[in-house]
Amino acid sequence: MKVIISFLKKYKLLSFAIVALILSFSLYIANYHTASNIILGTAVIISVMPLLWDMLSTLRNGHYGIDILAATAMITSVILGQYWTGIIIALMLTGGEALEDYAENRAKAELKSLLEHKPKIAHLVKNKITVDVKVSAVRIGETLRVLPGEVVPVDCSIISGNTSIDESDITGESMPKDKNPGDKLLSGAVNIEGSITVKVTHMAKDSQYQQIINLVKSATASGSPFVRLADRYSVPFTIISFMIAGSVWIISGHAIRFLEVIVVATPCPLLLAAPIALISGMSRAAKHGIIIKNGGALEKLAEVKTIAFDKTGTLTNGKPIIESIKTFNGYNEDEILGYAAALETNSNHVLAHAITNSAASKQIKLPTTKNVKELAGHGLSGVIKGKNLLLGRLSLMQNNKIELKDIDLDSKKYTLSYMAIDQKLAGIIFFSDEIRPESIDLIKRLKLAGIKHFRMITGDSIQAAKRVGNKLGISDIVADCLPADKIKAVESIEDHPVAFVGDGVNDAPVLTVADVGIALGAKGSTAASESADIVIMLDSVSKVASAVEISKRTFYIAKQSILVGIMISIVLMLIFATGRLKPIYGALLQEVVDVIVIFNALRAHGTWRKVQPSQKNISL
Repeated sequence: MKVIISFLKKYKLLSFAIVALILSFSLYIANYHTASNIILGTAVIISVMPLLWDMLSTLRNGHYGIDILAATAMITSVILGQYWTGIIIALMLTGGEALEDYAENRAKAELKSLLEHKPKIAHLVKNKITVDVKVSAVRIGETLRVLPGEVVPVDCSIISGNTSIDESDITGESMPKDKNPGDKLLSGAVNIEGSITVKVTHMAKDSQYQQIINLVKSATASGSPFVRLADRYSVPFTIISFMIAGSVWIISGHAIRFLEVIVVATPCPLLLAAPIALISGMSRAAKHGIIIKNGGALEKLAEVKTIAFDKTGTLTNGKPIIESIKTFNGYNEDEILGYAAALETNSNHVLAHAITNSAASKQIKLPTTKNVKELAGHGLSGVIKGKNLLLGRLSLMQNNKIELKDIDLDSKKYTLSYMAIDQKLAGIIFFSDEIRPESIDLIKRLKLAGIKHFRMITGDSIQAAKRVGNKLGISDIVADCLPADKIKAVESIEDHPVAFVGDGVNDAPVLTVADVGIALGAKGSTAASESADIVIMLDSVSKVASAVEISKRTFYIAKQSILVGIMISIVLMLIFATGRLKPIYGALLQEVVDVIVIFNALRAHGTWRKVQPSQKNISL
């Protein structure tokens, strides 16, 4: 009973129409036909008033909506005494609104779950005492304790303890991840197993979960512009409907024939199917870690002809690896790598990590170092086994007058580190960026989705960019770009609409300029996420292909729903133009059409088949 009362309160117009129908039917059975008709007529007029008001408001704003057909059918039914026909149309419209509301609630379930799980309390550790504080009061550098089953309150890193973390609400990744001391945690993730102690790296307002919530609020609050698509068909459909109905009236001389036709032209498929498909598609994307801020972005993405990519951190991991080592003066590769790793052990430089990781993977035993010094902006010096070593940039070699003649290197293709031992060149380490494991599959999927033109826009040299482009099949490359150059590179593309995919702060301006800006938000910059129309929360560029596929599928279903509804309505209008069927039958048939079309639109929310990218890294 409580559920029924709650339903009646929520959908007042529908409830009013149902009550009027039941009461009128009871009076009709009791042979009080006049009273029954009065109640039905009153209910129809009351139901049509909000529709008329919305229609007038739309006209005042300079737009034309298709609801004039529904209003005409309801008013005509009352004028001609077809009260049962009128109440069925009223039930159709109010019931359609209730169904749309249901669809929105179903489609936004994943988005709402984010808000419901927003962390509110944090366990602050201070002077070995744990106290509960509001998450908003937590500051950077403070120590927190996160218990099993709890939501990580802010972005942080593990100080002590081991656990498994569920990041599905943040990234869309369903598999839990093992986390150990030193690993970073995103706010909003769930601590599955052990109790851990963490150090705060971002305040609540700057943490990943709050950024997602802000994006979700933006997405849910944005009005659906997809009504414009329905309006593209509204004028011709309305004209056709009135032409058929008017012609039948004129030829037959009976006004009831006008009503018989106009009843089956009521436009619920156009009014409801498109918004339902749009909301369902946005929710479908969110379910897979793709936050689409507004319906306009989804619509443009479905029509995109060109996709431009940033290179570093987008198509590549943005982390250098050792490509090769060239040796001189009798040294071998393992010796050079071991010496370099020994010097770089305590360095935080990105190239140092590549060297030490490579040495560790080869299980090279590092020699003992002495007098290691950092030469700011140039490299390192040190002593190993009584030998004086220099490791660093070309300028370090030049400053120390190390002989480099007769060495033919295309340094523009690679990042290089030079090693000299006792004033003689001993080795050169070649570094390259690593293509994301899913990047090749991404391009293939986008081509299958109908994208024919790709452009890589990067700040790297043309040689380095071509090496990546050749591996991925991207020949249109614009290199050596500053942020302003990236904007020009996007604006110069002829095949619009254009989507741009990036992750860094320097990508924020071009993400705004592109027809559709797509940011990799899992590890990218906040500025990029805020500038973009679509944010990929999972650290996988393959989700760009998923977003394109979902958008195209969504708009295919939406257009299909609209056109199917129009075609069925036109066929029914021609059938009812014969005058062999009463208006009430037309109202009942249109109700069936509406339900079919709307449930067809709900297919846009269906489960998306996940495509698992290859886990094998592709080295350049």
